[in-house]
Amino acid sequence: MNNLLTDKNIIVYGAGGGIGRGVAATFAREGARVFLAGRTRASLEKVAAAIGAAGGSAEVAELDVFDEPAVDEHARDVASRAGSLDVSFNLVSRGDVQGIPLADMTTADFMAPITAGVAANFVTARAAARHMVEQGSGVIMTLTSGSSKASPMLGGTGPADAAVEAFLRNLAAEVGSFGVRVAGLWTAGVPETFDLGDEDTNVSRKRTGMTGEDIDRVLGPMTMLKRAPRLAQVADSAAFLASDRAAGITGTILNVTCGLVTN
Repeated sequence: MNNLLTDKNIIVYGAGGGIGRGVAATFAREGARVFLAGRTRASLEKVAAAIGAAGGSAEVAELDVFDEPAVDEHARDVASRAGSLDVSFNLVSRGDVQGIPLADMTTADFMAPITAGVAANFVTARAAARHMVEQGSGVIMTLTSGSSKASPMLGGTGPADAAVEAFLRNLAAEVGSFGVRVAGLWTAGVPETFDLGDEDTNVSRKRTGMTGEDIDRVLGPMTMLKRAPRLAQVADSAAFLASDRAAGITGTILNVTCGLVTN
């Protein structure tokens, strides 16, 4: 029996981050050829080395998703060399500023995740869509926290999530007739991502000052399952969504929050 993603060619943007590492490793384990993209080559090389050591296939590209020509050229190169571009998954961090009341927040801090999140997803999704529409298949994916509904003290995170999800649905409606699916995942407070690297390089810990143990203690009791989602659970859900077994799913979000957020 084939793995979920056998012979799939997948670009993971933000693959050096906490969730990106887990997703990329799972995609490779499920048979995909993974193309790791991000701004920090050293982090990407570590992910690629771990994937290679486990018998998987991964390539690294140092890439800024706001450099539109570079993103377009990278997508063209992947599609040309690999023969197809089957999945594009955007996991790029947005610079969310949280923990400040909206009445006290600056416009720049509020707008940062909205502008960055929508632009990053638009640039990468557009690059992928052009190839996928031509080949008649593909999956474009993103990840948000499900914070678009009454999430206090999260600054621009909720509006950013809402904007990205609206873009996802609109794109899905435009490219669906060409055989291309567009879908996302909700997740939040994945403990392992707070314990990777050090204080200076870990985005989640730097933003909140919390460790994985803190997240479990604080977030776990707030969920329906009384625990925070694990990285493996997020990655396995992403692999399913990227696979042909999810061929009937598009224009929607898969909820992997352990019931922290409800549909």
